[in-house]
This record gives sequence, C-alpha cells and structure tokens, in this order.
Amino acid sequence: MTETPDEALGGETQTTTHFGFRTVAEGDKAGMVHGVFTRVASRYDVMNDLMSGGVHRLWKDAMMDWLAPRPHQRLLDVAGGTGDIAFRFLRRAPDAQATVLDMTEQMLIQGRQRAEAEQMADRLTWVTGDAMALPFADSSFDVYTISFGIRNVTRIEAALQEAQRVLRPGGRIMVLEFSQIPNAALQWAYDRYSFNVIPVMGQIVANDRDSYQYLVESIRKFPDQETFAGMIRQAGFGQVRYRNLSMGIAALHSGWKI
Repeated sequence: MTETPDEALGGETQTTTHFGFRTVAEGDKAGMVHGVFTRVASRYDVMNDLMSGGVHRLWKDAMMDWLAPRPHQRLLDVAGGTGDIAFRFLRRAPDAQATVLDMTEQMLIQGRQRAEAEQMADRLTWVTGDAMALPFADSSFDVYTISFGIRNVTRIEAALQEAQRVLRPGGRIMVLEFSQIPNAALQWAYDRYSFNVIPVMGQIVANDRDSYQYLVESIRKFPDQETFAGMIRQAGFGQVRYRNLSMGIAALHSGWKI
C-alpha cells in the first residue's frame, strides 16, 4: 500500500494498493476481488483440485491436524467461500458451531448447497461480510481461520487486527496461504507452472483466464513466511509459528490471543 501524488487533486495523495501486478486505488480493490470470485464461484472447487492436483486437500487436513478442533468451540472461517475448512472443523469437533464469512454471495450459495447435502446446515451460519470490518462483537469466537483468502484483503493488517478483536482470550488464529519456496530453483520452476499453465486451465475449465492470472499474480505479491509471521505478531498475537507445506508452496501460520 502506497500513497502517490495526484496532480488532478491539487497535489493531494491517493492511497493505492496492488491487484495482482497492477497498482490500483485502494478503494477499488475489494470490488475487483469480489468480481473475480463471483465469476469463478461455480467452478472454484473443481479448479482447486486441478491446479493443485488435489494437494490442497492434504494442506487443509494438515491445518486441522495442527488446529486440533475441540467440542463446543465456535469457529469463524473468514473468506470461507464454499465451506471447505468449516466442514473439516465440524467433522472433528462434536457440538462445535461454525460461521463462514465471505464477501462473495455466490461463493456462500455454493457452500450452503454443500452443507445441506452433507446434513450440516444446523451447525453452520453463512454471513456476507468484510474481513476488515467483521460484523461480530468482541471476544465472540474460539478459533479464527482464513484459507487462501488473506492475500486478497486490501489491508492485511486491518484484517489481522479484526481477528484479534473477535477472538476470545486464549483464542487461536490459523492462516493457510500460498507462500514462497526457499529454494530459488524450485521457486523458478513453480513460477513457470503457475504463470504458463494455471491461466490457461482457468480459460478451459472456467472460461475465465483473467481471474486466474490475477490469482497467480496475487500469490507472488504476498509476503514471505517470516514477514507475514511478523505481521501477525504486530497485530497482538503471541506464540506465532509457521510450518511450510510442500516445500513452501503453501504455509500454515498459527498464533494465540494471549
């Protein structure tokens, strides 16, 4: 996020951010991200399987292993889309409740349909909302998760502060996100796959090359593991740790509200 002179406004500054590799006005990004996920909603789960060869399922299971859901907990899954994380959490935690929040109504519609099919509708709440301004009271949840969503937030720091606010003392945040491979040669090879294959796959499967081009670019703009861990600490969390998955293609970050 930067501020640049805007001569048309007499030297005033305009706050900007990135949308993939493009620089855009900060106020425009949320709408642009909303457009991306509205367009891909119906094919989102299929594309996740194709892009990762199904490995994203193993990453999400690893997230649950580290999280260790417990009975009666209240989960808030932000950018929860079609409910993948919430379903996994509820299967492992008897009598737990989950709230899935997403800015894109079309993603939540897909999730509600899955919940009804899997007979979990009575344990789930679906909310349209913004990660930077959560519509919940302070200290409302035991666990906060966000999976492959925080890199799309306009101001990541604001989202982390909101996570800290809505968690109860002793509550836990866990973030699953694409990250940076510490080996330069492997990162180069992964970049070639990402930029040359995934947008083409998006065109063929979802008839939308541009959205998947943005998603690939957004991964490269996201901070590395150590930098992001520092952002979580800066938001007030303690005992911040991370674990690389698949050599660092993705990473899990964990922290506690002390």
